[in-house]
Amino acid sequence: MIDVGIVGASGYTGLELLRILSKHVQVEKIFVAASASNKNKILHIIKSFNGSKSFSAVDFDSNKLNECDVVFFATPHGVAMKKASSLLKSGVKIIDLSADFRLKNPKEYIKWYELQHSEKDLLKEATYGLPELYREELKTSRIVAMPGCYPTAVILGFYPLLKANLINTKNLIADCKSGVSGAGKIAKTTTMFTAVSENFTAYGLTGHRHWPEIYQELDLVVSKANLQTESTTNTTGLLFSPHLAPMIRGIEATLYCELNEETLDVDVKKIFEQEYKSEPFIEILPDGVNPETSSVRGINTVKIAVNRPIHDKTLRSNRVRIYVVEDNLVKGASGQAVQVMNIMFGLKETTGLELTSLIP
Repeated sequence: MIDVGIVGASGYTGLELLRILSKHVQVEKIFVAASASNKNKILHIIKSFNGSKSFSAVDFDSNKLNECDVVFFATPHGVAMKKASSLLKSGVKIIDLSADFRLKNPKEYIKWYELQHSEKDLLKEATYGLPELYREELKTSRIVAMPGCYPTAVILGFYPLLKANLINTKNLIADCKSGVSGAGKIAKTTTMFTAVSENFTAYGLTGHRHWPEIYQELDLVVSKANLQTESTTNTTGLLFSPHLAPMIRGIEATLYCELNEETLDVDVKKIFEQEYKSEPFIEILPDGVNPETSSVRGINTVKIAVNRPIHDKTLRSNRVRIYVVEDNLVKGASGQAVQVMNIMFGLKETTGLELTSLIP
């Protein structure tokens, strides 16, 4: 049985953690950390979950978190790295849903998050929490950096083709849409109902914080593929465009790429089916089935559709379109974090994640 700590339980990802972990059969106690000014709010939140688990609201600065087996940080950037070192010294594992340990280059962290990184050694140690790519490393990790919601969809969508060295790596395009919950709980004029309803908005026109994270991971895949094929010509080029859609939760990523000249006869869909055939949370959709965000609401599943245009019976296009849908709060955040916890503690990966999608 596992004792869990959660820091940042009042945000959307924190609430999703409570929802999922409250039903997790291997979790015994859940300690929810709060500042003195926020404690009454936390007590009110955990009331609705009491009965199924032993919940406790604890002070953020107390030693109670040091008694946990694992602590989740569902906090703004800058919080997890301040607490990480002391928790690790106490033998506590850390799963960070913020951006504090995602970017391996501290200069990139300063550039995109405007904050000096105080734990550069831990930054080197942290494992990127995408099970489909780093499952073996996660089994022995002490600290895990959970991917962002957009990166989860984009990386999983491009990964099979990049790994197999089948596509032009210089011209990757990710056209992505997110529900408004991806912007967090803090009130902003751009996420008010009057701004979002009946509207569809492109944003991050001068750059989005998830771009360096996506680039970092895709470039690693390309580098590994180059080593296996003894190629030195492949470089990574990524165009990433995020949009805000008038929905509460969900990510839809439409990805574009081009097959290399020598791989035009490859069965692209079969590559995806082979790569992900053993993955419990990835579903490759049959031909003709539309990828819909509504189909993954509340569950930890990523659904992927693969399309290669055919202009006529003899001419096949070298272009490939990949459509990826996920729930940004589940597989894009909290559900994937629980999946990672299961791996870290040697549990069945699907434990606590046998969820039913929310319809409508």
